[in-house]
Amino acid sequence: MFAQERHQAILTALEKQPSITLTALEGLLKASPATIRRDLTFLEKLGKLVRTHGGVLHPDHAQGEVSFDRKSRESLEAKLALAKSAAALVKPGATVFVDAGTTTLEIGRLLVARPQLTLFTNSVPLLSERPAADTRLIAIGGEVRSVSLALTGAGALEWVRRLRPDFAFLGASGIDASGGPCTTELSEAGVKGAIAAGARRAVVVVDSSKWDQPAAIRYANWAQIHDVFTDRAFTRAERTALTSHGTTLHVVTR
Repeated sequence: MFAQERHQAILTALEKQPSITLTALEGLLKASPATIRRDLTFLEKLGKLVRTHGGVLHPDHAQGEVSFDRKSRESLEAKLALAKSAAALVKPGATVFVDAGTTTLEIGRLLVARPQLTLFTNSVPLLSERPAADTRLIAIGGEVRSVSLALTGAGALEWVRRLRPDFAFLGASGIDASGGPCTTELSEAGVKGAIAAGARRAVVVVDSSKWDQPAAIRYANWAQIHDVFTDRAFTRAERTALTSHGTTLHVVTR
């Protein structure tokens, strides 16, 4: 394999998974450790990856939080399947809050095309969608956070504290199976937590990559979450831990 082919193979692999070990790269490239080290040094100088002890990271992940565009491409098939299943809960006439996030965005896109709904959201991308004739799409206000394209801050928090939607569809940066859904940023945690507390039915929708990857800030406990939609296969112990709080698990298969 030529150097250019190896470089492309490394970058393609990092698009599919954010971190790769050196051992995995040796198996992928069928090249010597010395050759791989030269390739990684070259790509790191170009800013295409970040080297770590025993492996490499995609630069987006090395910066602490993944960009919205990159997240929107990850696990897309799973997100679309989850969105379709979760959106099926909503009937005409309902009021719905749609959280900012890539999976919840897919739910919002399905709902905004349906008639006779009222949708509140802090998702800037969702606000660019055209609602059906009898559906209202309402921005909660606030300051745009560039990484997640979420409306956050005091204005957004004041809005959501007043809302009592029938459904709130919430995303998460990570999930603590024993504790609850988490996020990485304090202002987003405030919005998520307030709407989870106020919604008649709070629904967390996350793909399997988020489980056992708790982020810095827990925004709700499982007693506040009515439903979880995911493609994760749970152990009996995990099911018991979540359902003991009254949370209903919906495992979606593709």
